[in-house]
Amino acid sequence: MKSILEFLQATADARPSHPAVIEESGVCTYGELLACSRRTGSALAARIVPRTPVPVLLDKGRRSLYAFFGVVYAGGFYVPLNPDLPAPRLCKMLDVLRAPYLITEQRLLPLARRLFPTHAVLCIEDLLQTPANDALLARVQADMSDADPLYCMFTSGSTGTPKGVLIRHHSVLKFIPSFTSLFGIGADDIIGNQAPFDFDVSVKDIYAAVYTGATLVLIPRRLFSQPAALIDFLCTHSVTSLTWAASALGLVSALHGLDYRVPDRVRRVLFSGETLPPVHLHRWMQALPQADFVNLYGPTEITCNCAYHRVERSRNYPQGLPLGRAFPHARVFLLDENGQEIVHPEQRGEICVSGDGLALGYLHAPAQTARVFVQHPTRPGERIYRTGDIGRYGDGGELYFCGRRDHQIKRMGHRIELEEIEQAAALQAGVSQCCCVFDAHKNRLYGFYTGPAGAEAVLKGMRDLLPACMVPGTLTQLEQLPLTPRGKADRAHLLRMAGGEAS
Repeated sequence: MKSILEFLQATADARPSHPAVIEESGVCTYGELLACSRRTGSALAARIVPRTPVPVLLDKGRRSLYAFFGVVYAGGFYVPLNPDLPAPRLCKMLDVLRAPYLITEQRLLPLARRLFPTHAVLCIEDLLQTPANDALLARVQADMSDADPLYCMFTSGSTGTPKGVLIRHHSVLKFIPSFTSLFGIGADDIIGNQAPFDFDVSVKDIYAAVYTGATLVLIPRRLFSQPAALIDFLCTHSVTSLTWAASALGLVSALHGLDYRVPDRVRRVLFSGETLPPVHLHRWMQALPQADFVNLYGPTEITCNCAYHRVERSRNYPQGLPLGRAFPHARVFLLDENGQEIVHPEQRGEICVSGDGLALGYLHAPAQTARVFVQHPTRPGERIYRTGDIGRYGDGGELYFCGRRDHQIKRMGHRIELEEIEQAAALQAGVSQCCCVFDAHKNRLYGFYTGPAGAEAVLKGMRDLLPACMVPGTLTQLEQLPLTPRGKADRAHLLRMAGGEAS
């Protein structure tokens, strides 16, 4: 296979009338998904050069998928942009992309033109009016390669500029068949999508459905603060498969959604992004005694996931859930400070990954790419990704997560650079210094700063620059920041001041 379009075309040929996507505003079949994607692609193919980034500023919905697949039909790669993000952050992303066009919808058109005046803005409603040009699309597809980029998703950047992770077709073509086969996802499944489309958990939902012919049900975001309505939604749509961020599962159980009603058609729960506290895992497992539960691990840079562990109901986990074993397309291992692979239990090292899933790198950021996408120190020719995560092997050879090497954290399923939060605080009037710390046990983010500014004013300014998951829950004003003997902010001391626990 050369592109993921072959997934879509095969499924649409086999099941043209089967529901592909269900959302509150309607349903589209696989035949409609194919036709709308080809019309969108025909409109774009007359405009863009192959392998061009095309940002898509749309709310999550079936029209987003028309745009994604349409961009691919035109030979480009799509970049999901969430309209709910602060405007300055979206502008930084567009600066990184250097894209000639942006796709949006009529409702968001004034916003798009106001925020991105230098871009040619296209409306999905207009693109969908273009007749499919079969000859043009065939020429574009003939020039495609599985090495071409498929999508770009942004993660937090320590320099204050988000990093665009570039994933190729080959990686998704290798991952999705393994993913669906390992966990038994098939044409009769109804996949309940929780993740926003600019978060790579959604990649598994979208392509697992398109590859197998399953139905993708898009769960409205607001329902995750309304547990009873959320559970009713899952039951109404007979959802069978959940691939959710661990934080979303924890929120449902914490708000006692499972006490109200059980979505008893669910037969698999796959979770990732951060640690799912045992109390919430147990509540879900008790509610769904026949369902499979799987802990997934993997940063955006390795295409969704590189390791998994099936939760064993009869097993105690005194050391927490392991990351488990590698997917067939990946090799996951630990390197010590000398670049040697670790094989002995309990010795800590950096988790590294090689294999088909590795990203092409960070878009237009060669220095950042070169720092983490490197050659294996002792295996010539093997390109690896250094995750920055620290791990160890247990006595049984299973891999366990032990924390971060640097100041990157995981919160609400997102990887976040603490330095980016600190830079946003430093931009606020009256802030001299800022330092952020994270308590992984409580999933709490704390900020400390010096300067005359009021905490509420600083937080308000930060909310205008950062997504909600990056804004500290509390911000404390200090006369001066505590320092280590080397003159750096003493994060351990600040975490103790906040009443937090070191990971």
